[in-house]
Amino acid sequence: MRNANARRLGWLAGATVILGMLIGAGAGLLTLLLYGVEKLMLGYVEGAGQPGPFGVPAVRRVISVTLGLTFASVIWYLLRTKTTRVPSVKKAVSGAQMPIWQTMLHVVLQIFIVGTGASIGREVAPRELGAMLAQRFCDLFHLDAEHGIDRHMVVAVAAGAGLGGVYNAPLAGMFFAIEILLADVTLEKAAFGLGMSSVAAFTATLIKGHHTFYDITAMQPESTPSLMLFALLCGMACGAAGALFRKGSSWAESHKPDGKGILWQMPLAGLITGLLAVFVPQVMGNGRAAAQLGFSTFIPQIAGDSGAVQSQASTAASPWTLLANEISTTGRTASTGTGVHSWIDSLANGWGTGFAPNAGTVLTMNHVGAIAGILALTFAAKAFATLMTIRSGASGGVLQPGIALGSTLGALLGLVWIVAFPVDSVTACALIGAAALLAASQQAPLMAMCLVMELTESPITFFVPVGCAVAVSALVSKWLLTRSQR
Repeated sequence: MRNANARRLGWLAGATVILGMLIGAGAGLLTLLLYGVEKLMLGYVEGAGQPGPFGVPAVRRVISVTLGLTFASVIWYLLRTKTTRVPSVKKAVSGAQMPIWQTMLHVVLQIFIVGTGASIGREVAPRELGAMLAQRFCDLFHLDAEHGIDRHMVVAVAAGAGLGGVYNAPLAGMFFAIEILLADVTLEKAAFGLGMSSVAAFTATLIKGHHTFYDITAMQPESTPSLMLFALLCGMACGAAGALFRKGSSWAESHKPDGKGILWQMPLAGLITGLLAVFVPQVMGNGRAAAQLGFSTFIPQIAGDSGAVQSQASTAASPWTLLANEISTTGRTASTGTGVHSWIDSLANGWGTGFAPNAGTVLTMNHVGAIAGILALTFAAKAFATLMTIRSGASGGVLQPGIALGSTLGALLGLVWIVAFPVDSVTACALIGAAALLAASQQAPLMAMCLVMELTESPITFFVPVGCAVAVSALVSKWLLTRSQR
């Protein structure tokens, strides 16, 4: 018995290292593929200084996402009607076999459409890759229940490692496996999941490099009692919004076209996304640009009480600055612009003191109406474009879009909050909103909290208000979803 247990632990340790390295390498290469597609189709590479397709000509945005979804629609139609279909990760954990080349093509297509600007998450791709590799690993070494190895656990943990690897978020990867896929928390599963996700994250970083996914440097240095109160209220609002987004994404997923409908619905979704991006470029991609808009909402006029400071580099790379620069370079003015262009142009009338010319747009309370309008428009456009893309037949995730929705909603609520409580910052409110809405939409509070905190590299002191908001939002969304099923 002792030998059997030792052998079993040996296999689990081997799977942790071998699968972790393979999945991490795959996650790193998928990230490089995303950058390559963005450079080819849109002429930029997503990064800290360029979080979205700001400055990309409007016509190129439209063409890129339309061509991307048109091409993908043909391949997906053939994959789903002429060959073995790729099961979901949850079905793979339950025992459904993932075919090798079909899964690889399915994974690459998801990264490709995000790179062209489709409004959908890219985190499903590395999870599917991880699940497929885990199944082949178990097949190769004949690991099964007779040897004391739970294949379901290995596949689930490997899928979580894919998430941990692509976002350098080992805690989120571990919690995704045990909270969503396995729905069973044990010491062994937690250790196995965290070990494999850590190896995957480390390996992926060697390939794609390390960088903070979201810039939250405009946040106050410490949490406050008033921020705890905001967390409670924001948690309730995000719980309701997250429940609606979950219902919407479930509806969109269940109404995907099965046959030739995908050949016209996906191109149409691409065209509509592109037209939206003419006015709201942050709607494109997996949600990084939209989320950063919320995180970068910083008003120096009242920031002194909170101690928040936005560096010159962060201000220059802020989506608010990039949007204002885009309007300036296209020759639009507040007197001739319409809609969102007028709002953005109204923010670009002057530059704040202490900054070099054109170093960054400084938001003021005089523009709070325009700021709120752009955040609300971004929230609505991102939700619509994401659900439409899923409904059209595209495959992908909703984690990053969920963070984007939460960040913009949190920032929108934060604009009102800081008028009464200037000791808090809009960025902190956006952080709380991002985690809370993600927790509500995924019904996975631990995974959501850790993913947002890891992607932003937030100070540990903010785990308290974020955790409070996540708990409230998860309970509110659960209550609403349960009531809607009666």
